[in-house]
Amino acid sequence: MDSGERGRLVRILLVEDNPGDVRLTREALREGRVRNHLFSVGDGVEAMAFLRGGGKHKNAPRPDLILLDLNLPKKDGREVLAEVKANEHLRRIPVVVLTTSKSEEDIVRSYDLHANCYITKPVDLEKFIAVVKKVDDFWFEVVKLPPE
Repeated sequence: MDSGERGRLVRILLVEDNPGDVRLTREALREGRVRNHLFSVGDGVEAMAFLRGGGKHKNAPRPDLILLDLNLPKKDGREVLAEVKANEHLRRIPVVVLTTSKSEEDIVRSYDLHANCYITKPVDLEKFIAVVKKVDDFWFEVVKLPPE
């Protein structure tokens, strides 16, 4: 994000079914240097409804970044990732897989489905917050994102 975009509020969609991880992510992003608005949904079906503006998400904004857990109810993160990257209106939204899985198969499959990066959630509270802050810094301070 260049200096002309710094004042803009960035929109992050967190797709996470663990309320504790949602709270920690919200807290870490609040402490970050980038002004953001975090939207969160608890399953893959709701994530796709949010991204497509369906149902109660009729007026949902297009996120600048998606933080996606893989192990979700209703529709797992792998399915969400595949749908996002197959959709011409959504595919340019960076997707950061943020999950507890250290499985090599999950890592390879996520990249095969065009995840922009794969991060294993640390179990330690302080390390988890530090990782989320680094994601925030990298994607909104270093990377140049595509226009909507």
